[in-house]
Amino acid sequence: MSDANAHTPARDFLRPVEKLLDAVAQACRIITGVSLVVLTVIFGWLVFGRYVLNATPTWVEQAALLLTMVIAFLGAAVGVHEDTHLSVVAFRTYVPRWLRTVFVIMTDVFMAGFGLLMLIYGAQLTAFKWGSMIPLIQLPEGLRSLPLTIGGGLITLFALAHLARLALGRDLRSDIIQ
Repeated sequence: MSDANAHTPARDFLRPVEKLLDAVAQACRIITGVSLVVLTVIFGWLVFGRYVLNATPTWVEQAALLLTMVIAFLGAAVGVHEDTHLSVVAFRTYVPRWLRTVFVIMTDVFMAGFGLLMLIYGAQLTAFKWGSMIPLIQLPEGLRSLPLTIGGGLITLFALAHLARLALGRDLRSDIIQ
């Protein structure tokens, strides 16, 4: 009896892992959303301070750079998890199914490798810069590259999860199934 939905230890193991990864991606969405709101508010304060109070809050630029890093790298990780990152899906759609699967595997492997490089070199940069302070806000300079490190780790994790789903026949990405 060959049932595509049969329970196997590997498939059963993947379910809680997928739930955990979904929760991590949801946490990243919340963090990036809150960061975007805070970014908007502090830029509103910058404009108000500059043009109404005639006293520009100088810390806004440094805080905005930090928030932009959080939004960019955690948002990119969520994009990998949800398969909405900048891959060439249009190209993959027009090739035969067997070649499409090869391209999907290559994309996931490249994404995992790129995320791993982000993690390794981001961690080195974070450690190197942690001892100095960001001017005007007096936070460790390493905070600027910490989102790069975390985002790289999450990109690697999410890309490897895609490969595991594909290997177990549980990959539901639309450009593979079409």
